[in-house]
Formats: sequence, C-alpha cells, structure tokens
Amino acid sequence: MGKSRLFRIFLILGSVFMILLIIIYWDDVGATHFYLHTTISGPHSSRLPPEGQAASKQKSDDDKDGSFLSDIDAFVNQFLEGTPDPTEQVRGETPPGETHNQSSEKPEERFVPRREWKIHLTPIAIEQKQRQDSRKQLIHDLCSSNSSLDFPGKNRTFDDIPNKELDHLIVDDRHGIIYCYVPKVACTNWKRIMIVLSESLLVDGVPYQDPLDVPVELIHNSSLHFTFNKFWKRYGKFSRHLMKIKLKKYTKFLFVRDPFVRLISAYRNKFEHENEDFYKRFAVIMLKTYGNYSDPPASVVDAFAAGIRPTFLNFIQYLLDTNTEKEMPFNEHWRQIYRLCHPCQINYDFVGKLETLDEDAEHLLRILRVDNVVEFPPSHHNRTVSSWEQDWFANIPYESRRELYKLYEADFRLFGYSKPEKLLNE
Repeated sequence: MGKSRLFRIFLILGSVFMILLIIIYWDDVGATHFYLHTTISGPHSSRLPPEGQAASKQKSDDDKDGSFLSDIDAFVNQFLEGTPDPTEQVRGETPPGETHNQSSEKPEERFVPRREWKIHLTPIAIEQKQRQDSRKQLIHDLCSSNSSLDFPGKNRTFDDIPNKELDHLIVDDRHGIIYCYVPKVACTNWKRIMIVLSESLLVDGVPYQDPLDVPVELIHNSSLHFTFNKFWKRYGKFSRHLMKIKLKKYTKFLFVRDPFVRLISAYRNKFEHENEDFYKRFAVIMLKTYGNYSDPPASVVDAFAAGIRPTFLNFIQYLLDTNTEKEMPFNEHWRQIYRLCHPCQINYDFVGKLETLDEDAEHLLRILRVDNVVEFPPSHHNRTVSSWEQDWFANIPYESRRELYKLYEADFRLFGYSKPEKLLNE
C-alpha cells in the first residue's frame, strides 16, 4: 500500500516536471523555431505570380503535413483563445457543422455562431483576380531589398514594429479576418462591417445585423474593435506569438486611396466643418504658425463665426514643417498608409482601392464568404475625387508640391498611383 502511494506521488511530480519543461522549451526554444518558420515579412504565396503559386502552395502543404510546429500553433491558438482555429472555416471548402456558444461579455472575447455560407454558382471574374495579383505583386516587388524605393521602416521586421503602431489592425476571430483601417478610405463603413461581423455591439441583447444601423457616434469607439495593440494586455508575452499565428492564418485586407486626394478629403472633413477637437489640436497651431493669427479664437464656433480657419496652404505647410513630427506623429487622417498598415511586414491577402470601391467590396465580401451576412453600404455621394486636385493645389507653390510628393512617394508607388506630373511640374 505504501509503495503504491509513493509511486503515485512520484508520477504526479514527474508529470508536473514534464509540463514545466514543455513550457520552458516553448518559451526559449520553440519561440525561436516559430519565428524562423513563420513567414511574415518574406514572400507570400498570395503575392506570387499565378505560375508560381501552385508550386509554392504544394511546398507549403508538404511542410505542414505532420509538422510538430503546426501542432504547437494550433495548441497555442486554442489555449490562448479558448476557440478552434476560425480559418479552417473561412478558407476551407466545407461549411462548418458546429457552432460555439457565447462565453464572455467582453466584445473581443465573445465567440458566437456564424450564419450559413452563401454558395456561389459562378466563379469570381478573372479580371478581379488579376487585379489583386497585380496589386500584391507590386507591393512585393517594391518591398524587396532589390527595389530602388526607400522609406523609413521599409527593412525592419514585424518584431521591430512598436506595439503602439499596430493599433489600426482590427481582428475578427469569428471569421478569421484582419482589417487595417486607413482613415479617409471608407473606414467608417468597413468598421461598421467589422462590428456586425464580430457582433461586438448589441442593442437589447441582439447584435446589429445592418451596418447602417450602427450608431455613428459608436463606429470609431476603440472599445468595440479588438486591435493588435491590445494583445499585450490580454496575452502578455504570448502576444507576438499569437499575432504571427493570426497573420499567417487569417485573411488580411486594407483599402487605399490616391495620397493627395486623401489629404484633400482629410482637410475638408476636419477643417472645413466645425470640429472642436481638431480645431484646438491642429487648426490653432496652423493659424498661429502659418496664418498670421497671433491670437486666434479660443473655440471653433467663434472662429467660424469670424470667418477664420486654416487654408489648405496652411495645412500643407504644417505637413511639410520638419518641426511638426518633433512634437507628435502625424495624425492618423494624414499619416502615410505604409506607416499605418506596414505592407512590407504584413502580407495582405486583399488590397482594395477607393477608386474601385464597389467592385472591390463585393469581391472581398465574397472571398471572406460573408456576403450573405452583410452588404457594403452605398458610397458617399460627396466623395473627394482626383479631378479636384488641380483646383485644390492651385495656390500651392510648385516646390511645396514636389516636397509633398516626396513625403508621400512610398504610398504613391506601393499602391500603384501614378506620379502627378502635371501638379509637380510648371
């Protein structure tokens, strides 16, 4: 009887020791192995030309078969999240047969059943596939070390990106989606979509089903969106591991826009309308520094009543002033897209453009297999368009225009926007 009890004690102690050994191995060795085998900033199959995708996919599948590392990925994913890997449902061929019950009141921790997938009888148009291949290939080429394009942060790794700079990557674990939102590029409507998909906002205990029903004042509420910069608070030292798992498995997308047109749109939205916050944080500085107002009105209401507001020239002067970012980084509404979404460190599966918004939105929702759950809201009728550029830049000196292009050149080239020669040359 005594020997049996002693054996049980040794068995328990041995089990505890093995568990601790596994944890230590994962933290010290497994993590390094994981980093070496997880492609985040290198070439991605979704960016390869069509003729190279089949071979790359076959090699990837062979590497994954029986891989101990993939088992570790799945274990960590389920251990940290308490839910199965959603991409098996998003990217698989067979719709899921089981659902999950809600398990938490926190929006980012709730996992609720998805609706049945919509079955399409017609394939996605070849033109749309080719458009995506072309956009992703361009980013891949310009992000390579052989490219002549150079800009701050191009060659850093994903691990080099500070946590605070990952705040634009919204995660939907229910559908296996990561969306990098870019202000002034239809992000209000895409945030509506993400809220509906994640069911992070309820009314009378029921999640919103129509994106347009989401209250405008709540759309940009950061508490409704689970972003990468929040991972550290929840997952601690596992946060970067989990980010990489999701970046590898989830469908990642962003939408972009002509950089100069985006600036015009930002100016119109924030400085041609009464916006107290932007007036006090930015307009007052512009008026004092570039507008010859030593003592501008204290409130935006008084300023507008007196016909005082920063001009578009003042706004451009503010952007070009080297002292501007010494005080604080550019506001997200005019910060370069590559600084918001890190396209050289994250291999996006879909790159949409505002100029082809309706077609791209339909294409993306179909790829995500959620076009039966949500529809993209109608486009804004008063959208700023590129044909306005000549008028808006009429009072901007040519030298300032060229400096501005240099400031946003990476966005122009990475996302396939032509250099505006007519604007830049006299």
